Amino acid sequence: MKLNKKVIAAVLASAMVFSMTACGGSDAPAQEAAPAEAETPVEDAAETPEETEAADDTADAATEAADEAADAAEAVVGEGGNIGVCIYKFDDAFMTTYRNALQEILEGKGYTVTFMDGKNDQAEQNNQINNFIAQKVDALIINPVMTSAADQIIATVKDADVPTVLINREPTADQMSAYDKLVYVGCDARQSGTMQGELILDTENQGDINGDGKVSYIMIQGDPENIDAQYRTEFSVKALTDAGIEVEELDLQRGDWDRNKGQEIAQNDLAKFGEDIEVIFCNNDDMAIGALQAIQAAGRTVNEDIYLVGVDALDAALNEVAGGNMTGTVLNDAQGQAEGAVQAMEDLLGGKTYAAGEQSIYVDYVKVTPDNVADFQ
Repeated sequence: MKLNKKVIAAVLASAMVFSMTACGGSDAPAQEAAPAEAETPVEDAAETPEETEAADDTADAATEAADEAADAAEAVVGEGGNIGVCIYKFDDAFMTTYRNALQEILEGKGYTVTFMDGKNDQAEQNNQINNFIAQKVDALIINPVMTSAADQIIATVKDADVPTVLINREPTADQMSAYDKLVYVGCDARQSGTMQGELILDTENQGDINGDGKVSYIMIQGDPENIDAQYRTEFSVKALTDAGIEVEELDLQRGDWDRNKGQEIAQNDLAKFGEDIEVIFCNNDDMAIGALQAIQAAGRTVNEDIYLVGVDALDAALNEVAGGNMTGTVLNDAQGQAEGAVQAMEDLLGGKTYAAGEQSIYVDYVKVTPDNVADFQ
């Protein structure tokens, strides 16, 4: 456990001052207290230069010792610390990238880290969290299967007094406030949705390919219970309407972040709505790549007679953007979030607590277009 420098300094300084008082006092017998009205001559209270120098030396020594002790305590963090990491499911493409980044950072710092696959089953993940607690891990990093389970997860880690970082799926501020050793590290999904809308606004016809004065779209959503899916769905369209663009929702379907489901939804909608579809919004890149397969099978051409956008900037999606087969995507910075999660975890291990309303740490999204995609490949 990393110790707080201020606490160490206070303890050492107090100990050294006590030692000086106990060992450096006068041999003369104690005198009775002077009457209240008697004044002590000023010259009797003044320190000699030698006494002042000695006191300064003592304070400097205490500060130096505190710094050395704190540095030594910091060195302990990462050397043998046991960290439990719960991922909602291992075969999610983005969370695989995120998991690999976490593993590299944590092991590089000397932590012993164990990853558990929740298999998209909240009951399974709850058992994994309880097992980690029974094993007395030093900290937990949790990617919840369901945000609706946040209250139960938070109550469990609070009862066990385990410092915990939540990632990727954000509870509400009220839920977070129940435990001051809890922090969320992720991105503000409203920003990613807005950027998706901006990618469409940046096209030559602002998404209105057929020139009928409105943008007709389908929305392939992730998990509608997930706050990221909700915000991306809402704010991608809001960016258009805020810009004065009329929109028409032809369909909204749940794709569960899955490539095959994205392909199936797009295929069915393209058969049903045909050329009326001008834009396909996907809450993530995996579903967008599935939708691309359906677009190509239907004989449509992205950026000519239909637009397609996703989120995450997976390698496969970056290749499609570079090749002109996706209009754009939005970088969901797995590396930056992993670094932030580990830093927040170490802050908690060092004794830091978070006040209500200050428990969310955000990493910015970045728009990825054919013009800048090379910067991310």
